[in-house]
Amino acid sequence: MAERRILITGASSGIGAATARAMAVPGAAIGVHCRGNRAGAEAVAAELRAAGATAVVLVGDLTDPAVPARLVEEAAAALGGLDVLVANAGFADRTPVSALTDEGFARSADTVLWGFLRLARAAGPHLLRAGEAGGLARMIAISSFVAHSFRTDTTVFPASAAAKAGVEALMRSLALEWAPHVTVNAVVPGYTQKDAGAHAALDTAAWEAILPRIPLRRLGTPADVAAAVAFLASPGASYITGQAIHVSGGVVI
Repeated sequence: MAERRILITGASSGIGAATARAMAVPGAAIGVHCRGNRAGAEAVAAELRAAGATAVVLVGDLTDPAVPARLVEEAAAALGGLDVLVANAGFADRTPVSALTDEGFARSADTVLWGFLRLARAAGPHLLRAGEAGGLARMIAISSFVAHSFRTDTTVFPASAAAKAGVEALMRSLALEWAPHVTVNAVVPGYTQKDAGAHAALDTAAWEAILPRIPLRRLGTPADVAAAVAFLASPGASYITGQAIHVSGGVVI
């Protein structure tokens, strides 16, 4: 990742923070975005600097239509351009459709789907410029298995599923539009544990009931997902685009 300019949304904890750590090498310049957890983002940025990378913290709520473009421009100005954008910000909502309000659905759509679209529109010129100059230009979305799993023996996340499925569709469209200069892919985490102390979408009993369904017999970690993101951003992934890579321990959808 040396000499790469990287923006990661939702990077103050969890998968976003793990991705930042996986990409932190001497010469990398990383924008650590958070919605409101500035203390967490600053702590992650300090870790990145200790690893030899340059790091800046960027704050903004992606549900605000003006924020994604501002965030991209601030990152590009601070980092000297943009080579990689990791769209990670999001949350899980398991509200059933019968109880899902317009406002609740809009919160998922605004943060995840509209946030991804607005980030892509703003980042496109920067990424294409980097790719046309011979750089390794990448856009990587963090999706979720909930966009693929609809079973009676597991929890369903309707609003989250709709938003993430939309992200995967946009990802494939962008892969066509931006080829051959930028690769666009998604990483699809399976059941993944949260950082210590973070609010989990399911309780302990629910997690324990899930384990037998996972062939590798453990929950994923943020570092597992981050490793896949780092690979997709690497030179070794130069012939991969328009793909959704599942990191799920072998869960059959």
